[in-house]
Amino acid sequence: MKRVVITGLGIISSIGNSVSENRSSLREGICGISSLQMFPSKFSDIYPFGEIKISNETLINKLSVSEVGVTRTTLLALHAFIEAIADSNLNKEEISSSETALIGASTVGGMCLTDEMYNDSQSNTLGSSYLDSYDVGATNIYLQKRFSIGGPVNTINTACSSSANAIMYGARLINSGRVRRAIVGGFDSLAKFTINGFNALHILSNESCTPFDENRNGLNLGEGAAFLVLEKEEDVCGNKRIYASLSGYSNTNDSYHTSSLSENGDGPYKAMKEALDIAKLDPSLIDFINTHGTGTENNDVVESRAMIRLFQHVPAFTSTKANTGHTLGAAAAIEALYCILNLAEQEIYPHINFKTPISSTGLYPFQLYKKTALLHIMSNSFGFGGNCSSLIFSKA
Repeated sequence: MKRVVITGLGIISSIGNSVSENRSSLREGICGISSLQMFPSKFSDIYPFGEIKISNETLINKLSVSEVGVTRTTLLALHAFIEAIADSNLNKEEISSSETALIGASTVGGMCLTDEMYNDSQSNTLGSSYLDSYDVGATNIYLQKRFSIGGPVNTINTACSSSANAIMYGARLINSGRVRRAIVGGFDSLAKFTINGFNALHILSNESCTPFDENRNGLNLGEGAAFLVLEKEEDVCGNKRIYASLSGYSNTNDSYHTSSLSENGDGPYKAMKEALDIAKLDPSLIDFINTHGTGTENNDVVESRAMIRLFQHVPAFTSTKANTGHTLGAAAAIEALYCILNLAEQEIYPHINFKTPISSTGLYPFQLYKKTALLHIMSNSFGFGGNCSSLIFSKA
């Protein structure tokens, strides 16, 4: 297997509009979860969200978007994409090359404009300007056209693990020799469709979420986007920075329940173990884990049990969803980027909002900012339908 390295990073989330802003907020233990301001919802006064406090109009002007019907999901993706390709020093010829892939992940897609499209369908017999934006692949199609991306383009939707699988797929394209580089990531905006849907599942918290706490009572939805530039190590030249390598990955399926994981965490356990096997690493060599850690009753206890099964001594771990909220299809890419920052800067960011460990597992997340030696970090993403993915990043 070729050594796949990360040479570019781009992100926007509720705790920052760039990589540097996100790192600063993580170091300081900033929580980006607050009341809704950017769009109306009947749940605005009931639930807090990891909302990015930038209007669509501001993003449109900043990003020079002229097309009609471009969704907030696409605007967030474009923001992160531009930062990532600039960070990697990719030129127009490299981006438009047939050897450059774009693999993006989303669960919301254009559903954030459902109301607008519905209104058009009732009043406009010629169709809706929002119809082309509605497809889950619309964001990648927009990026492909705007940047003339010449290689494979694909969209992955496997719920919460979507962008972990996008990262994995990009690495496999590189390892199979089909491309030299892959721009991979995830993007999702807040939308009435998802807010109403998660409310129907009764798993939204009415306060800032508390992952791995005995008294956790649900998750907070968030929005954001993140992209990584993956390249073959032997193709990286000049003064380009190598942040880390992607040394292991695995995707499994728990096959237990539509919205819950099995009590023993079979899918999470297998995903973590197979990722370690691909990386050729003993579990004891993992220095830190960025967990899925949603703050829901099922996820946190199941993920804890899976870690206890796999590790003789569970490594230091945190959940950054307490900072950003659960950004759905963007979550795994955002959290992968945070893991890469852990390695590149040799530091661990504090887990926030924690008081009491889960009584049946007794695990304590890491609650301090600390400079420390890190070689291998695991990032977990476990989605609806039992789709479980684990990534392992290693120090450059």
